[in-house]
Amino acid sequence: MLATTSSLGTKVPYRVSEFATSHTGLSRLFSAAVVNRDFRAELLRDPESAITAGYSGQTFALTAEERSLVVSIRADSLADLARQVNRAMR
Repeated sequence: MLATTSSLGTKVPYRVSEFATSHTGLSRLFSAAVVNRDFRAELLRDPESAITAGYSGQTFALTAEERSLVVSIRADSLADLARQVNRAMR
């Protein structure tokens, strides 16, 4: 368990989700899609191209299984893509 300091100066424990620690590449991919409309549109339109191109000079460290999963999904929105990835990863 990690801790952070609250606005009152006290230590507050928090847990890093298992998904975030074991699927860092996917977390970074979704983060990029959340903050950049153009990247998000490319990810939904052509996931293979978006993953290959990366975002802002950064690449995504996806496993072959993660990459194959994201590329195989057809989604109309980022929320839909995230739901389908989450469902498949369970």
